[in-house]
Amino acid sequence: MVEKREAEGRNTGERKVSWCPAISSLQRVIGGKWKIEILFYVALEDVRHFGELRRCLRGVSESTLSRQLKELVADGFLERIDHKEVPPSTEYRLTRRGESFRPLLQAMWDWSEAEFEFSQAEAAQMREAREALGVAQVR
Repeated sequence: MVEKREAEGRNTGERKVSWCPAISSLQRVIGGKWKIEILFYVALEDVRHFGELRRCLRGVSESTLSRQLKELVADGFLERIDHKEVPPSTEYRLTRRGESFRPLLQAMWDWSEAEFEFSQAEAAQMREAREALGVAQVR
């Protein structure tokens, strides 16, 4: 087996791909601690307002959430809509790029449920969420 790997260029120091700009770009864009969860709630749960997002993301500070939302807007995943009202009313929506990321979020959710262990309460919560959203069960 070792000979096969070495013949294929593995474990010999040779790399078939020295650097992948696409993966590096994706990591830069979605690499923030809260970005996947932000996109999840906006895309699959239709959460649109800052306060709602903050309640969904347990433990995120206002400044961190604000910064990560600004980055997702700058990177073209979200659109920020300021309704110019008092008190201020701002909402976030997926852009075309954000919409195109929706199937990947779904795949990550499916994979996570299949690969990680969850308590009975967590598993029940996920079943309920899938049912409420009309998303097929994994397990």
